[in-house]
Amino acid sequence: MSTYRVAQVTAPGGTFELVEREVPRPGHGQVRIAVEACGICHSDAFFVDGALPGVTFPEVAGHEIAGRVEELGEGVEDRGWQVGDRVAVGWFGGSCGYCTPCRDGDFVVCVRLKVPGWAYDGGFAEKVIVPQDALARIPEGLSASDAGPMACAGVTTFNGLRRSVARAGDLVAVLGIGGLGHLGVQYAAAMGFETVAIARGPEKADFAKKLGAHHYIDSTSGTSVAEALQALGGAKVVLATAGNAEAMSGAVDGLAPRGQLVVIGVTPEPMKIAPAQLILAGREVTGHPSGTAQEVQDTMEFSALHGIRPMTETVPLDQVGPAYQKMLSGNARFRMVLTMS
Repeated sequence: MSTYRVAQVTAPGGTFELVEREVPRPGHGQVRIAVEACGICHSDAFFVDGALPGVTFPEVAGHEIAGRVEELGEGVEDRGWQVGDRVAVGWFGGSCGYCTPCRDGDFVVCVRLKVPGWAYDGGFAEKVIVPQDALARIPEGLSASDAGPMACAGVTTFNGLRRSVARAGDLVAVLGIGGLGHLGVQYAAAMGFETVAIARGPEKADFAKKLGAHHYIDSTSGTSVAEALQALGGAKVVLATAGNAEAMSGAVDGLAPRGQLVVIGVTPEPMKIAPAQLILAGREVTGHPSGTAQEVQDTMEFSALHGIRPMTETVPLDQVGPAYQKMLSGNARFRMVLTMS
């Protein structure tokens, strides 16, 4: 009997344990991936803690997956996938294909979205079975440990900017330069935006400039973020990557007329925004989800073309517990990635 290792938790908030399982066969329309790397995302805590409806235990998290196709299920061969193909799977782990958003072609907001680690076992494992519509092709020059985070953190920031109202030459600010924001600054600069990085502390200014920012705003300087943005002419878009509702709210008055606050940082706290802040200048606030498999592929290809990479710390699968805790503590710089032997 052939087996593989998975890192699972058996109860909400439990500790990770490595167990051996029998290697499964992919079903119709599915593929089995030999996982080479899997990023640890802050959203994994929703599943590990059993905080979302439908999470079952034992739970195998992980939705920043990169590896190679190992076996094709029935019906997959005619879709162009072959054994050995390098692929990534992110938050978008497949869609139902028949709900109203899917019928409208908006697959990433499918009401039955198949998130790895939620709808099926995720990538904290040496092998994973996924639907074929979840697959994104990894381009040459992008390693597995770089591609994994691109399938969630990367596509979220890339798409958040690409789908925004900003156009090349516009002033675009990235609020927070952590796990999401350090990618957002790189993408904003590569897309031709006049890029502003916003973070706490003067010591981050040099780092922001190395990422490609044209301006840096220290939110602790005594001048409000809104005032600093208006001094630069007002931002067409603020990409809010930091999960801080107060900071997001404080950036609204820094938007130019018809400016847009794009929210991708997750926090349970409500934002405090007065209707007049939006109405008088025609501003808008929008939330942005991850991206489809094709958009993940677009993100990776853009990243490979422009030399954009996530900053990662790689650890072996058997160190998943400490790596997960390091991610939760905020001490990771910037994406923790599990690698498989």
